[in-house]
Amino acid sequence: MANEMLDDAVRSLRESGVRMTPQRHAILEYLTTGHTHPTADEIYRALEHRFPNMSVATVYNNLRVFREKGIVEEMNYGDASSRFDFVTTRHYHMICEGCGKIVDFNYPVLDDVETVAAHLTGFKVDRHRLEVYGTCPDCQSNVH
Repeated sequence: MANEMLDDAVRSLRESGVRMTPQRHAILEYLTTGHTHPTADEIYRALEHRFPNMSVATVYNNLRVFREKGIVEEMNYGDASSRFDFVTTRHYHMICEGCGKIVDFNYPVLDDVETVAAHLTGFKVDRHRLEVYGTCPDCQSNVH
């Protein structure tokens, strides 16, 4: 599944005129193999041993390209670091207030929320985002 997502992302980027460098490919691969919603710094630290000349700025620049092409979503929660989510299917995020872990979940009941919101408000809806906050099982275990 991850290889298929990676191949689709590479194909989509190439079709839109984006040159595929080894660093760009490695960043995409990292994003598609783990569902950790990493920061740019985390991606950099994970890949710096493979690309000693790569900088954090290189990672940020590539993530910006991926975001502009619709490959990743930038998740900004008001802290210093944005997290990046590889765009697969529509999903939502459960966020632990203890450790910051983010877990994806699907809730098909909300698939029509944009249509309903547009109908009720007259807005032209571009997108929506749902975040649910709580305490993950690991943090719950540490409390007791």
